[in-house]
Amino acid sequence: MKNSAEEILNRLLVQLFNDILHIEEKAMKNTEFTDLSITEIHTIEAIGTEGNRTMGEIAHDLRITVGTLTTAINRLIKKGYVERKRIEEDRRVVLVSLTESGKAVFLTHSVFHKEMIDEILENFQGEDLEVLNKILEKAIRFFERKYQSFQ
Repeated sequence: MKNSAEEILNRLLVQLFNDILHIEEKAMKNTEFTDLSITEIHTIEAIGTEGNRTMGEIAHDLRITVGTLTTAINRLIKKGYVERKRIEEDRRVVLVSLTESGKAVFLTHSVFHKEMIDEILENFQGEDLEVLNKILEKAIRFFERKYQSFQ
């Protein structure tokens, strides 16, 4: 029996998503940061190395609630990767930044992403790369609209 286009696309998207997560997780387990889950690593990535970000900004980027983020940040503070502070002008605003250890995780994770992109670029060049980029941009716009519809 032939698979329909929908079944094939669903299988490919699910496999791609799962493969990237599993490879990313295994790559990070081969580093010194074995005490972190992939979700915690993505939280560190969302905080970034640029400096202070608000809880609301980070939660928005991760597509989670501030309450869920608070739990994650508390764990990362205990592990020594993140620090939190309130600004004097408005004590309701909580700023989050990475510690030196958090910055090291961020950089290690960035290396994984660079290697992944470099390998993709080896296999897609010229017109193929343009087509891949256009397809991924359309998919991202679709998922962004879908995400917005749930808010």
